[in-house]
Amino acid sequence: MNVLGIESSCDETGVALVSAQGEGSPALLAHALHTQIDMHRAYGGVVPELASRDHIRRVVPLVRQVMESAGRTLADIDVVAYTQGPGLAGALLVGAGVACALAAALGKPTLAIHHLEGHLLSPFLSADPPQFPFVALLVSGGHTQLMRVDGVAQYELLGETIDDAAGEAFDKSAKLMGLGYPGGPALARLAEFGDPAVFDLPRPLLHSGNLDFSFAGLKTAVRTRLGKLGANVCQQDLAHLAASTQQAIVDVLVRKSMNALRETCLDRLVVAGGVGANASLRRQLNEACQRRGVRVHYPELALCTDNGAMIALAAALRLRSGAQAATADYAFTVRPRWPLADVVRADA
Repeated sequence: MNVLGIESSCDETGVALVSAQGEGSPALLAHALHTQIDMHRAYGGVVPELASRDHIRRVVPLVRQVMESAGRTLADIDVVAYTQGPGLAGALLVGAGVACALAAALGKPTLAIHHLEGHLLSPFLSADPPQFPFVALLVSGGHTQLMRVDGVAQYELLGETIDDAAGEAFDKSAKLMGLGYPGGPALARLAEFGDPAVFDLPRPLLHSGNLDFSFAGLKTAVRTRLGKLGANVCQQDLAHLAASTQQAIVDVLVRKSMNALRETCLDRLVVAGGVGANASLRRQLNEACQRRGVRVHYPELALCTDNGAMIALAAALRLRSGAQAATADYAFTVRPRWPLADVVRADA
């Protein structure tokens, strides 16, 4: 079974072809990605209308590129999967519209996929795929959640952010420091030259007794600290502040992840989402998991950001598990707001 996946929820256009044969992990035959970072940099953030227009320009050429790289033709596609949500409505409509039009032209069914489920399952395309059950840390610019995962479409929410996501805390703090776009990677690069112990920043909800997160207060603390440093803050102080900010975020993510493993009595952790590419987070999670005798799994770095491979993979796994059937109604409705709980199997 060959599944074509199309991702267009925000500012990356991703297309991929995945082959699912037998019971092993599906194989990634080819994938292609176009990022809009350069286009949005001038505005300091994603402009939804520009994002939608760029998806229109990119998605069909990327489909052609993927099929050529995989050595397949359009006739070899069995199912066309696309991101139905959550995300920017206009951007989602582009991917959904192209997916349904292509599937209708080929006489093939479609499968609508939840964006976060794609991230959640993306480590199954890595060289070291996980096994169920596991605790998942979904950490990105828009979401920060801890989940217990017992199988495909068998998810239990353990905790989530009550305000800003971790990636949002990275990005907003970076913007306050006058760093470039996207802010998270820029802050992480600057943090390499700083000492995280210089500034004592809050770790919100670190000792809350539950598995929820909060990062809005950290952003406020960064703004306050910058105000005390004055208008002509030196680059070294900025590096120290970046390092301290990163460490505060990582401390909370690591502590909550370890607490989730303890509460669930599981010994496997999966980290997914864009912030999962952060080198400091990976290093400290690796150290904490090694001390506890826990296996930790990550997506390949190229698959941490939004991509079509995770959408094709999620579709293949849902089909194979019987969690969802592909349909041929070609009604490309999108769901800009869509709780992950809605895709849990009724018998889970």
